[in-house]
Amino acid sequence: MEKRIIHVDMDAFYAQIEQRDNPKLKGKPVIVGGKSSSRGVVSTASYEARKFGVHSAMPMSRAHQLCPDGYYVTPHFNVYREVSATIMEIFKSYTEFVQPVSLDEAYLDITHLVRRDMPASQVARYIKRDVLEATQLTCSAGVSYNRFLAKMASGMNKPDGLTIIHHGNVHDILMPLPIGDFPGVGKVTEEKMKTLGIETGQDLFNQTERDLINWFGKRGPKLYRYARGIGDDTVSSERTRKSIGKETTFEVDKNDDEEILAVIRKLAKQVSDKLSQHHFAGDIVTVKIKEFDFTTVTKQLKLPEHITEADAIYNIAYHLYTEVKSTERPIRLIGVTVGNLKEKRFENMTIYDFIQRKE
Repeated sequence: MEKRIIHVDMDAFYAQIEQRDNPKLKGKPVIVGGKSSSRGVVSTASYEARKFGVHSAMPMSRAHQLCPDGYYVTPHFNVYREVSATIMEIFKSYTEFVQPVSLDEAYLDITHLVRRDMPASQVARYIKRDVLEATQLTCSAGVSYNRFLAKMASGMNKPDGLTIIHHGNVHDILMPLPIGDFPGVGKVTEEKMKTLGIETGQDLFNQTERDLINWFGKRGPKLYRYARGIGDDTVSSERTRKSIGKETTFEVDKNDDEEILAVIRKLAKQVSDKLSQHHFAGDIVTVKIKEFDFTTVTKQLKLPEHITEADAIYNIAYHLYTEVKSTERPIRLIGVTVGNLKEKRFENMTIYDFIQRKE
């Protein structure tokens, strides 16, 4: 299946948080950054402030000139990081392939979630909904078949936008695009291109790869591909392993306990095998259910000791599943994870007694 990638970008992230946390700032031109008396720059400007020409990376002294009646706020990075962590957890509830770019944006590979009755655009709507419900903040999403187009799409209809770029419309979108809007084209490159008569995507498209290499060196082939909508579709999600989990997305929503529990048993065996392979044991078992409308429900249990055995994992997962599964809501995904890993194996002595006590 062709890749489906979402780029999610929060709308004026820092400024929006300040407006959320201080109702007096709602609807006002908010500029977050350092003091104008220093060499501070604008970190983020609300959309109300952007109407005055204020933008990120602008010297604060210049921002004061453009918007003297704006509301200037010192950054609260501890708050921004907390909100960012919440947002990233929402992304990871949809896919393990999440590549954060900064506190307020990330790429998500959601190829495995797409099916005939659940297009990538609907997955993006669910993500936007979950972010709004959890943080009271809006974000914009771009959906495409590679990263550079997804990022381009996310910026096209801000704020609170959703834009899809696919093979059917990519040419129409790229050809009239100002050359400065292409990724990797900074001010210096843009000026050089204009001296060569390259002012739009169409102009770039008309150049040969050889000419672009002659003019722009090793960036030439990439510019040639960008003009044709060709880009990297790999979402990197490298991170320190804190848990091992397996999940299954059903082709058809399921609501039969016996059938679902058979899958849970298989997942428990796969997790157990992976734990043994890496010489890990864990003492937190989590069951994740994604319901038919993408509502995610999780339940976890902290155990008195670390485990690796498939039967023990299954029995705890069974216990958690029966606690959270709604008989009236079919599910599209089930997952089992063992966390809080240690590079040591422990004998399973009292797990079943522990389950009995919980019951």
